Amino acid sequence: MDFIKNEKFYLPLIYILIGIIVYNIIKNIVNKLMHNKHVDNRRITIISLIKNIIKYLIFIFVILAILNVYGINTNGILASIGIAGVVIGLALQDIVADFLAGIFIIFDDKYTIGDIVTINNFKGKVTNFGLMSTKIKSYYGETLIISNSSFKQIINHSRAKTTNFIKLDVSYNTDIDKLEKVLNELTDEVLKIKNVINYQTLGIEDFSSSSIKYTVLLECKSETQYQVKRDFYKLIQKAFNKNNIEIPYNQLDVYLRRNNE
Repeated sequence: MDFIKNEKFYLPLIYILIGIIVYNIIKNIVNKLMHNKHVDNRRITIISLIKNIIKYLIFIFVILAILNVYGINTNGILASIGIAGVVIGLALQDIVADFLAGIFIIFDDKYTIGDIVTINNFKGKVTNFGLMSTKIKSYYGETLIISNSSFKQIINHSRAKTTNFIKLDVSYNTDIDKLEKVLNELTDEVLKIKNVINYQTLGIEDFSSSSIKYTVLLECKSETQYQVKRDFYKLIQKAFNKNNIEIPYNQLDVYLRRNNE
């Protein structure tokens, strides 16, 4: 009973309990922030980083408090840790460089999870981002795992919109005024297509051997242009059929010649 009443027994338990309670409170607050629908990927990454830092700080404070209970000079330990940290830092320069680069990537907002990027001529989607490395998955399934300090330049394709100049082929018999009216009437439907930002009719672009080429402008979010064009062409095909606007196709006239004729 005397041992249980001794502060060397119960104080470490109290410090550990306080550390666990404080960490769980902070973790619950952080988790609520991360699941807020108004928080973007960049803020989620920063919040996650802060949570990890707080966890390790609480762990260190609890250990130092327990050591103080047992009369161990923590000042000497901190000085030793500082010297050891310098030695370890020199030995692990690359790891430290990756760590610092990861922090700068976060605060410079170079990219976040879900962005389409090109790093060292490798293009793909950022699937995982850590303080040491980044994982990028290409359209073909390959995954590049690259340390954060091993590249200087990056192209972020997700920060800009894609502009498509789409040429629509119509017959020479087409009434252009009618065509423009049909295309303009489609504006609301086109803008409802997922990821479409802007839509404009521009006018006749060219005269080819068998058709008139009419150009429209279609702006969409980066890397979504292929699906957007598919959905747009579907609307165009229905509208043209409904309004009897002919989409020309190559035709071949064949003449049969009989002998002696």
